Amino acid sequence: MVDYQEISAPLIEKQKQKEISIHNRDGVSSSTQSSPFDEGNSPIEQVALTVPITDESSLPVVTFRMWILGTLACILLSFLNQFFWFRREPLSISSISAQIAVVPLGHLMAFLIPNRIFFKGRKFEFTLNPGPFNVKEHVLITIFANSGAGNPYAIHIVSAVKVFYKRTLTFWVSLIVVLTTQVLGFGWAGIFRRYLVEPAAMWWPHNLVQVSLFRALHEKEERAKNEMTRNQFFLIAFLCSFAYYVFPGYLFPMLSSLSWLCWLFPASVLAQQLGSGLHGLGIGAIGLDWSSISSYLGSPLASPWFATANIAVGYFLIMYVVTPFMYWFNVYKAKTFPIFSDGLFTSDGQKYNISAIIDPNFHIDFNAYDREGRLYLSTFFSMTYAFSFACLSATVVHVFLFHGRDLWQLSKSAFQEKKMDIHTKLMRKYKQVPEWWFLSILLVNIAATVFICEYYKTQLQLPWWGVLLACGLAFFFTLPVGVITATTNQTPGLNVITEYIIGYLYPGYPVANMCFKVYGYISMKQGLTFLQDLKLGHYMKIPPRAMFMAQVVGTLISALVHLGTAWWLMETVPDICDRALLPPGSPWTCPGDHVFYDASVIWGLIGPQRIFGNLGHYSALNWAFLFGAIAPVIVWIAHKSFPNQHWIRLITVPVLLAGIINMPPATSVNYNSWIIIAFISGFVVYRYYQKLWSRHNYVLSGALDAGLAFMGVLLYLCLGMQHVRLDWWGSDADRCPLASCPTAEGVVVKGCPVF
Repeated sequence: MVDYQEISAPLIEKQKQKEISIHNRDGVSSSTQSSPFDEGNSPIEQVALTVPITDESSLPVVTFRMWILGTLACILLSFLNQFFWFRREPLSISSISAQIAVVPLGHLMAFLIPNRIFFKGRKFEFTLNPGPFNVKEHVLITIFANSGAGNPYAIHIVSAVKVFYKRTLTFWVSLIVVLTTQVLGFGWAGIFRRYLVEPAAMWWPHNLVQVSLFRALHEKEERAKNEMTRNQFFLIAFLCSFAYYVFPGYLFPMLSSLSWLCWLFPASVLAQQLGSGLHGLGIGAIGLDWSSISSYLGSPLASPWFATANIAVGYFLIMYVVTPFMYWFNVYKAKTFPIFSDGLFTSDGQKYNISAIIDPNFHIDFNAYDREGRLYLSTFFSMTYAFSFACLSATVVHVFLFHGRDLWQLSKSAFQEKKMDIHTKLMRKYKQVPEWWFLSILLVNIAATVFICEYYKTQLQLPWWGVLLACGLAFFFTLPVGVITATTNQTPGLNVITEYIIGYLYPGYPVANMCFKVYGYISMKQGLTFLQDLKLGHYMKIPPRAMFMAQVVGTLISALVHLGTAWWLMETVPDICDRALLPPGSPWTCPGDHVFYDASVIWGLIGPQRIFGNLGHYSALNWAFLFGAIAPVIVWIAHKSFPNQHWIRLITVPVLLAGIINMPPATSVNYNSWIIIAFISGFVVYRYYQKLWSRHNYVLSGALDAGLAFMGVLLYLCLGMQHVRLDWWGSDADRCPLASCPTAEGVVVKGCPVF
């Protein structure tokens, strides 16, 4: 049997015999002196405080309203998220916005649509209006909409080829790549759902935001004296967030990054390198903009405190220990380049001319590369790759040491009755999705991917064996990465290792490298997204087959809308992503696409052997793989040696190392503000004001997301696609122009002084 108490030990700070309040569907509170797991509830305290332990199986789920509102929400979220993706601070509109917006529409449809029954008494009897709009319909609409909330990673391939390399990639080939990478994840989700959905220890923290919001929107709650109901609190927080975002979003953009050192020392390059929140180390820099706070790491209110602490340590280590040491000791000629940049440079600090080393067949010209010289990276950019190397090996070793026994027990008892929490017991009454449904999707997609890569080899460059190898990597890493994600709300990425492997095996082909990365990394990440939605349905007691149907249809719609929107923007916005040609203040700088393009040059066009291998300048960084493998072993030995020191097991090395996986394009101001808010919520409020936390924490997160999203959309509808910018001192975020300057003597960079 699996010891769930032991699995949950690193997730929460257990306080045995502690009173906890469990809110049921009617908003009534009851107390118990025992562990929630003793009563059949989840052993995870946050789950026990948030998720209802009842089920109304008679509620209709797959309804006419669900199809209409789910499809509409999926289309709108797909369009808006892709539209805003190319901004300097991408505005991510989560499914929480759709979750809120569809409530009045659902009730309106329930009121207006006739409740006539068609084919009454027959096998195919149905009605367009089965009664009041209910929570289960609402959950399925939100899961439908969630398919459009995440940007398909494969669209980076399209932007890199069309915008940066200025080569041909047809719309239909692009669509097939996007579809296959998105749907491939269903296969991994089906294989690993018994490990990552059913166990109570796999609690997926982000889902608690939506569960809390569903309860606030649907449950009738008595208003206690001198207190607000969750609905009232949500409405007030939503209106405040909506009204406030007009300041950082338009009137006062400086609120996105307040860099005090830059204001105090406006002529000092050193001070601005230390203080800039966008181009430097960000000492003292903070952002008062929920968009910049939640853009890359998600909501800080949804992060467990132990995960926040690990991220903070990893961020501090790379930003304030490793990078300054490397820079001021001029390791790898660091002072020749900006301290924080995602650019590609020549040995003297100038921008590298990538087009000069590409031959007519879209392959590297080695003679031209020898003439141009080696490619160099900024100090911080090179260190992020070292951390990524270490994170990969640390993920495998950590999961093996800390979760290996539990996963082995789950594997042995997969077809036997095992200890379950109340949510798994309640879900057993519904028909499960057969395993062969998922396997069929997996095999068909692999076959289709092999076919298109061979048939369109001139455009995609990836050979058939590359597709199979990418799928093998995704299969191997989905479980260990899924365990980390399901327990910490942070996802270690496979992007670097996929680039590394194919870069060595098949160098000189940038599109092949990008495709391999997408099939090897994103099919796994998409599978984790499906698993997260399955866990949400698990918490809210949605029939699994209805979940499967909504996810498949939503994914297909989302892929088409995302690609169509991106294609339209690339064809209509002048000089999109070209920072040198865009007007000052333009939002169309595409930070994520720049990093993706840079990676395709480093790993695909030039290849790791000439960057990180025996022919490269950064070969010593490969020692990070060994460090990443050793670090979890040290933590494990310390935990076994000092079992009473529970804080030791809270050290999660993969999260510590993966904390900076979004940098760049994320910057220090994004992390500073996120860590502060996550600390206040996850440690101070959760520990000392638990009743307040359990009632309002996740509701506040949803309200801030929704208010930001609606005002962001309104601003862009009012101001138009071309950015309308106020010209005053508060309109420039950061105000640290010298921060991106190198400090070596004689280096000439546009906009920088000569030392």
